[in-house]
Amino acid sequence: MTRERSLLLDHLEAERNHVLAAVDGLDEANLTRTIALSGWSIAQLLNHLTYDDEIFWGNAIIGGDQEAIGLIQDGWKVPVTSGDEAVELYRHWARRADAVLAEVDLDAPPRWWPSEEVFPFPPFADARQCLFRLLLETATHAGHLDMAREGIDGHQHLVVN
Repeated sequence: MTRERSLLLDHLEAERNHVLAAVDGLDEANLTRTIALSGWSIAQLLNHLTYDDEIFWGNAIIGGDQEAIGLIQDGWKVPVTSGDEAVELYRHWARRADAVLAEVDLDAPPRWWPSEEVFPFPPFADARQCLFRLLLETATHAGHLDMAREGIDGHQHLVVN
């Protein structure tokens, strides 16, 4: 594994762990209740991370995985069956993306790109750009989960005084 790949994957793992730490120990009521004024719950945010990031970027676009391609949908609109299931589904698809990311040629173009009707943006030049997008999305939403968690029980992920 190259130093670059190792560094990127280490950062992605740290942000995924940040996401999971933000939801760790929350009960079903706190995972599924509306948190934001826009109406999302923590479980819905986890669905977004699962479907729009791990499945979409990590498995479908970078990996060309046919099962992942078949599951593409707006993660914000995926019905929440339970908070625990949302957490487990996120873990499952992150592990699958890890297997893809460990082997993919970062300089190669993505193995798949959605139609313009699904994703109206030009294809990224290489898998590296897709990995950066996955990392950026994960880090951004880890911060959102920090704010949600602090509002629930006062827990703060990292506070530097």
